[in-house]
Amino acid sequence: MGFFTVGIVQTALEVGLVYSLIALSLFLSFSILDICDLSTDGCYTLGCAVGAVMTVAGHPIAGIFCAMLAGVCSGFVTALLQTVFGVPSILAGIIVNTGLYTINLAVMGFSSNVSIFGTDTVFSLWGNLLDSAFWKSWSDFFLLLLIAAVVCVLLNFFLKTRLGLSIRATGDSRPMVRASSINPNLMVIIGLCLSNSLTGLAGSLIAQYNKMSDINLGTGMVTIALASLIIGETLFGRGRMMIRIVGVVAGAVLYRFIMAIALRLNVPTEAFKLVSALIVAIAIAAPEAKRLISFESRKIRTRRARMAQAAGSRKKGGMQ
Repeated sequence: MGFFTVGIVQTALEVGLVYSLIALSLFLSFSILDICDLSTDGCYTLGCAVGAVMTVAGHPIAGIFCAMLAGVCSGFVTALLQTVFGVPSILAGIIVNTGLYTINLAVMGFSSNVSIFGTDTVFSLWGNLLDSAFWKSWSDFFLLLLIAAVVCVLLNFFLKTRLGLSIRATGDSRPMVRASSINPNLMVIIGLCLSNSLTGLAGSLIAQYNKMSDINLGTGMVTIALASLIIGETLFGRGRMMIRIVGVVAGAVLYRFIMAIALRLNVPTEAFKLVSALIVAIAIAAPEAKRLISFESRKIRTRRARMAQAAGSRKKGGMQ
């Protein structure tokens, strides 16, 4: 049996595509708006809880949109704390994330988990469109790929509109945006609402994918999203917007493959958070390490050239 089975590859691709939506959320808040939003963990669980409850009620498709709306509400509160009340972005994220724990419990009927086994989900509805064995096996992947592709196209289009360009400019320089008669606080609110709607979307999809919601499901998601984002930007650079967006998706899938390798190497599940932290650290340090290695290589080449030149000069002087 190979190192990777078809099942492992398939799961890595599917979960990686779900993670890519959270990474795109962080791309908006962290890379575009230059805001560190730490409410991601709670917002992801909120989307998961809302999606699960709506699915149990028999509305799996509506559950996705309700989860996105719940994410918008979470982003609005986070942005409101920052823009109106002057709370630092890190602290605002922590406050919202803490408050969401109780809200998520309330959404799930003050139960730590909700099971949706035996209930139709968007994946089962999509899978029933065709009867072939191949489609039944890979339908989840195709649905997630379609959703990720649509999100990428819409996000790329939005960031090129006048509103999207204003949000991008806000992340670059708020004083410049304010001088251009654009309200930077409004741009922050819109950006964080949109960002958290993607997190809510990811939560609702993972709830229906796993057929359950758990209060601790979102723990560490901000680390996963950050790792995916940095891996994507390290590999694809900061070129055209669509390339950057696709790079984030690729980074999320690659991150999931790295975790799959860790599983195949029998790394204990208790060590996964450490593995995630190491991936983030390596991804962040990679560009600087590359620059330092290049700089040291140039120094060595220059030193060798000078030594060769000096040796040639001494040899020439000795012959004279």
